[in-house]
Amino acid sequence: MNLAMLSALPFAPAGPHGIDPLILLWMALLVDAIFGAPKFLFRFVRHPVALIGGAVAWLDRRLNREQRSEGTRAFRGFLALVAVAAAAALAGLAVAWLSRNHPFGWIVEFPLVVVLLAQRSLYDHVRAVANALDENLEAGRSAVAHIVGRDPEQLDEHGVARAALESLAENFGDGVIAPVFWYVLFGLPGLLACKAVNTMDSMIGHTTPRHRAFGRWTARADTALNFFPARFAGLFLALAAPLARPDRGASTNARGDSPARRAGAKLWPAFLVMLRDSNKHRSVNAGWPEGAMAGALGLALAGPRRYREVTVEDPWIGGGTAQATAVDIRRGLRLYVAACVVNAVFVACLALIR
Repeated sequence: MNLAMLSALPFAPAGPHGIDPLILLWMALLVDAIFGAPKFLFRFVRHPVALIGGAVAWLDRRLNREQRSEGTRAFRGFLALVAVAAAAALAGLAVAWLSRNHPFGWIVEFPLVVVLLAQRSLYDHVRAVANALDENLEAGRSAVAHIVGRDPEQLDEHGVARAALESLAENFGDGVIAPVFWYVLFGLPGLLACKAVNTMDSMIGHTTPRHRAFGRWTARADTALNFFPARFAGLFLALAAPLARPDRGASTNARGDSPARRAGAKLWPAFLVMLRDSNKHRSVNAGWPEGAMAGALGLALAGPRRYREVTVEDPWIGGGTAQATAVDIRRGLRLYVAACVVNAVFVACLALIR
């Protein structure tokens, strides 16, 4: 990497014609929160995650042959990980350099950052579960199947609601905070590399016979990349609790509604449960945002649950009720919105300090 390319990274000042990367990130957070991803763009070009997914699928077919040994498949999986992450980072470096050094270069980078943040997309998917659960259990199961890996047919109403809240908390960490974290450190190259690893993990980072060896290094890389973001996610959810206002307009006829259920989130229980129960989760990362969510809302999350191939007998996170409902999903969404505000304020403060 030569000195000219270093100007693409966020710790370097913008060029004479460029926009400060932290300001660009803050604007992208704002635009994504209000409008969501510009879907019209994908009528003409493929979504970056779709491009990465296509590359991963091709490498999986070419390199992950069943007749090869576990060691060989693991080594090939490591090479695939390095190749995809490096290609994503190099593409990001080229776009970031253009953005920093040309008057209208930011026009290329800005929409890329917006579509890779996924704040609004996560909100919309989880809200759809709450709306569907208001209709009936089958609709709720169908909606939650889009955001979780467990078997929705095994879930009752409370299981659907807990699954939506757990997905909301975990994806706040790896889908929102992690991209922001790596963009702050390394700009668009860091964000794209983070998304590349995350996409690979969702496709091959499983313990199934086919991917146990090939996806081994991808799963480890994804865990490492989300280590600090997951803890920031838990911290931001806890700090956001006082901002998550009670739902004054909730229908008193809504199933599971009550004055307690319409209450806002609580700061200190969020911190206490996060610190006490985060290590109970089978993931070293997911327990932090889920613990903060459970404590803030007075719920019990995680616990025993069934996936398509196995039942996981995990302990509960949080000491509240496990009888979550659509009302609690909406409470979680208000907490999530408040945490996104805390995240945006954090980025704005970094930009002002620099």
